[in-house]
Formats: sequence, C-alpha cells, structure tokens
Amino acid sequence: MGSSPLSPEFAFPAEFVAALRRLNPWWEGEEMQVLPATRRHLVGGMRRRLDQGLAPIVVLRGPRQVGKTTAQLHLIQDLLGEGVEPSRILRVQFDDLAEIAGFKRLKSPLLRIVEWFEHAVLGMSLNSAAHQGRTAFLFLDEVQNLRGWDTQLKFLVDLSTVSVVVTGSSALRIERGRDSLAGRISTLEGGTLSLTEIGAFAGLDLGQPLLRDNGLEVLADPSFWRSVSERGEALAPERDEAFRRFSERGGYPVAQANYDTPWVAIAEQLNETVVRRVIQHDLRLGDRGRRRDPELLEEVFRLACRYAGQTPGPHVFAREAQRALGGNVGYQRINSYLSFLNDSLLLRVIRPLELRLRRTRGYPKLCLADHGLRASWLQEEIPLDVNRLRAQPDLTTFAGRIAESVTGAHLSSVSGLQIAHFPERSGEPEVDFVLTVGDRRIPIEVKYQARIDTLRDTEGIRSFIEKRANNAPFGVLVTQTYADVGDPRVVSVPLGSLLLLR
Repeated sequence: MGSSPLSPEFAFPAEFVAALRRLNPWWEGEEMQVLPATRRHLVGGMRRRLDQGLAPIVVLRGPRQVGKTTAQLHLIQDLLGEGVEPSRILRVQFDDLAEIAGFKRLKSPLLRIVEWFEHAVLGMSLNSAAHQGRTAFLFLDEVQNLRGWDTQLKFLVDLSTVSVVVTGSSALRIERGRDSLAGRISTLEGGTLSLTEIGAFAGLDLGQPLLRDNGLEVLADPSFWRSVSERGEALAPERDEAFRRFSERGGYPVAQANYDTPWVAIAEQLNETVVRRVIQHDLRLGDRGRRRDPELLEEVFRLACRYAGQTPGPHVFAREAQRALGGNVGYQRINSYLSFLNDSLLLRVIRPLELRLRRTRGYPKLCLADHGLRASWLQEEIPLDVNRLRAQPDLTTFAGRIAESVTGAHLSSVSGLQIAHFPERSGEPEVDFVLTVGDRRIPIEVKYQARIDTLRDTEGIRSFIEKRANNAPFGVLVTQTYADVGDPRVVSVPLGSLLLLR
C-alpha cells in the first residue's frame, strides 16, 4: 500500500480515518465481512456497466433493504478475487460517516475524502494510477445524503479517470443529481427480489432473467412476451414453488433468506428497518427544513397500502386521513406526502398516459414496492398463490388489486422503461398499464381471476390497439394461469411468469 506524508488539509480527525479504514478492511489485508452466498442480479448488472465503460458513474437506486449495499460488497469481493490491488478500492458509507465529528465542517467533503485516499492509500493521483493501467474504484453508498454530492462527483470525473459506483434510496435526490451529471451516469434500478432470485434462495433453478441489459426493444416484440409465457410453463414446478414463497412473504431479501423464521418476526423487521426508517429518518425534514408530520406520513402510507393497485385520488386520502387523525388535511399536503413516499421508492406513483402532448385526465395509480410491506404494515395477508385463493375465493377481488400493484412495481423497476396507465374516458375503457418503447406502446391488463372471459377481459387492450394513433401492435394480459384468449394480438402471461422478466 502506497503512502505519503499528509498535508494539514488531509489530516482528518482520527475517528474519521478509523471509520474509513474499518469500512475498507482490505487495505490492511483483513477479510471482508461474511456475505450471503446468494447474490442478486444487481451484482452482474453493475459489473457489466463498469466493464462497458460508457459512463464513469454507475448508479444503483432502490428502496431501503433490497440488498444494494450487499450487491456493492459482492462486486468488491469479485474485484479483489480477480487480483485488483486493495489500495485501488475505496468504499464510503455516508449513512454512517455523516455523523462523525468534523465531517460536516469539511468543504467539499467527497473531494477531500478522495484526496486523502490518493495520499494515504493509493499513493498517487487517480490519473497516475489510470495511466499505469490501475484505475481506481470508488464505491459510494447512500451518497445522496451528502450535500452537493452531484457537483463534487461531476468535478471529480471530469478531471480524473476513475470508476464510480453510487447507491441511493432517494429517487428525488438521485434524479436531481442526474441533471448535473448528464452524460456521465448510467442508472440501474434495484427493486425487490425477482422470481429467479427467490428461486435461488430456495435452491430452485429458474435460470437467468429473461430481460437482459441489451436494451428494451424486445418488449415491443410479441414473440418475446410469448417466450416469457413459454419459459414459465416449461419451468412450472419451480416457478410455482418460487411464486408460492413470493405470495407468502414478498420480495425483500430478509423475508426470503429467513424463510423458516415466523412471519410475525419478519413483519416487525420490515416495519422497523424499511417503513419506520423512511418515515422517521429519511422523510422527517421537508423542503427548507420544514418538519413533516410522522403521524400523517404513517397514515398516508397505510392508505397507500390499502389502495395498492388503485387510483383513489388525493381527496379520498384527505377525507380518510381527517377521519383517522382529526383536523384539516388538505389535498396539497397529501400529494406532497405521496411524492415523498414515491421518492423513497417505497411507492411507485404511476401517472396517467400523455398522448399527443396532452395529459390524460385521471389520478395516479399507486403500486407498492412490495406487497410484503402491505402485509407487515396492515397485518393483513392477501394470498396471490392460486391454490390458496381457490380455498379463499372471497379474497379474489383484493388479490386482483395486489396483483396489479405487483405488476406495476415489477415493471417500474426495469431500468429506463416508461410506464403509465390509461384511465377510462368517454368511449374508451381503461388500461391498467401502458409501456412506451420507442414510438410503440404496449397495453397491459391484469385480470387475476380463475376464469378469463375472452371478450370482456380483453376489451381494454383491444380498444387501445384499434386506435391507430396509439401505435400499439399487440397487448399483454396478465393472468393467474395461462389462458388462450383466441386473439393473436393479445399475449397471455401468468403473473408468476412475468416475474421472471428481470
């Protein structure tokens, strides 16, 4: 490991340096922490983007506790295993370091940390290392918590050859950074576990995700969607077992990695580390330091769970919040709190489709990041598993709404994919979701029921396709089990097969 005397500006407080060294044990020849044997596909996604080198910064964004930090550590483990010198890898976890004495007083703290790393660990500048074929890697966890992170990163990558991996759980702050980092950033969405990953936790081989990193154009090809359905049917035993586990516990890694732990304990862990963490920490301060009401935030999240997969509108939330909490709660405040939840990625707020530069009237559709959060927060389990639904047919309507929420959340986590919904309007039925791929649109309807009426249940798709201006060559019907709808323009894909997509 290289070293050189530190000038005063690099003399960080001892506790700050100690924390940096603890975050980077490989500098001292120490072992990393024990990592889970099961890896998320996010590891490969980040690595491919680094290897492609199209942008110096790879951003992985997703809600809390979906495994972003673990994926980052798995990637570091791979680099070290391939022979990358430990001194070329810097990892900083800003959730922890932001509270260390003296850190907040630093001017441009990210740049100061990198300068310290160059002097105290790398032993040379980032550019000198790159010229020797030893490009450094910077891993910045929850960097959006750092004021001015985007401008500091812009300055850094504009003047230095370096590979940067950023993770964050705030869509708003990451999005703000994207504007100033245009052309320097490649974004990867990190949702909850896909069915292929749940299968891996259970020892089931469901193969690799069907939608790879080579573009979204395949989504505009009906044969691709047929292959999704066919793949699911070919792997039906494994798919159905993985889907049963997903139905019971959702897609958070803690729920699937500890499948034998009673649900009560898992639910409390999700409430504490995901929901309350967001409400009490991430969202406690609004713009210009204005405090947010944690009770109202909890109530808005409860209502979002209750109306998952639906388009209730802020007036419904305001009325029910007033009833639950008393006092006057305005529409604007409700909209503001829904936006906060959307920015935290706990909620996916899917807007009405804009056609021909005109916004379609209607309210946003609310899709939870994971239906396991609904079950934990409301203490109410609605099964998606077909066998359990057959035994509890009275829950079919609720399961249909949850299935719609699951579909929206899953598609929203596909990087770069544009998704909207099409509300009912005069002469045109609603469509649950509309994907835009280039100049084409793909309508998607969710009909999560035992029997499919081939005319009634495809009406929305057919109506959308038949409008020439929509440029929609086909549509997708998401179902419980495969259904032949008798129309070559409509591809039937069971929900369990759809979840093999990413």
